[in-house]
Amino acid sequence: MFYSLRELIVGIKGAGEMASAVAWRLYMANIRHIFMAEVPNPLAVRRKVSFCEAVHEGRQEVEGVTAVLVQDLPGLHKAWAEGQIAVAVDPEWKLLGSLRPHVLVDGILAKRNLGTSVAEAPLVIALGPGFRAGLDAHMVIETNRGHDLARIIEEGEAQPNTGVPGEIGGHTEQRVLRAPAEGVFRAVRAIGDMVSAGDLVGRVDAAEVRAGVGGVIRGLIRDGTPVNKALKIGDIDPRGRKEFCPTISDKARSIAGSVLEAVLRVYNR
Repeated sequence: MFYSLRELIVGIKGAGEMASAVAWRLYMANIRHIFMAEVPNPLAVRRKVSFCEAVHEGRQEVEGVTAVLVQDLPGLHKAWAEGQIAVAVDPEWKLLGSLRPHVLVDGILAKRNLGTSVAEAPLVIALGPGFRAGLDAHMVIETNRGHDLARIIEEGEAQPNTGVPGEIGGHTEQRVLRAPAEGVFRAVRAIGDMVSAGDLVGRVDAAEVRAGVGGVIRGLIRDGTPVNKALKIGDIDPRGRKEFCPTISDKARSIAGSVLEAVLRVYNR
């Protein structure tokens, strides 16, 4: 039995941009026993605000909160004791059985359910389409931009995936960089670089990846990553504000706030 919100154990599937915003928000609300389960080769684009970078670098800081890569349960408890979020390479979610979290958040954003069920924790929260509240999760958070963004759904599903990126600075699909072919991505520019429309950003084998609009490179997949054709590999912010690159977006911050509210609806009684 737990005695305070600080003692809640929260498991998060995924450690990309949205999942990391959730972890950051919960941590800042003094819910500090957080572990994140990732795949061996994460495909995050907004790497400056994604705790999955700890898989490659051993640690990652997002807006003053640090996550570290852990190899086992002693390492996880050490991370918690030192005030850090634990990130584990755990694609089969084996830690769930060992830790029995009070809260489980599916933050993978695969647009479909990869195996999450309400039986996995007393409170299961899922982000985005592919989940039905009451069946796959207790609550679902709307992730589609618009009037209902971040709405907590306790009955039914989130809006289906539109396939159209959110509009920023008047641009949607043009601001997204996609792999022109299957192969290995090689970057020639970096997150935070300013580019003009048509500038070379990288290559997938021999195929060039060029900017569709001018602005700042807000996100870019890791150099050397194998990619499939049409995979999102980068994100250009046409507003050109470099200071946005290492900070959580308005959308992610809103969704994370709703996850915190969902936790409090159940555990702050």
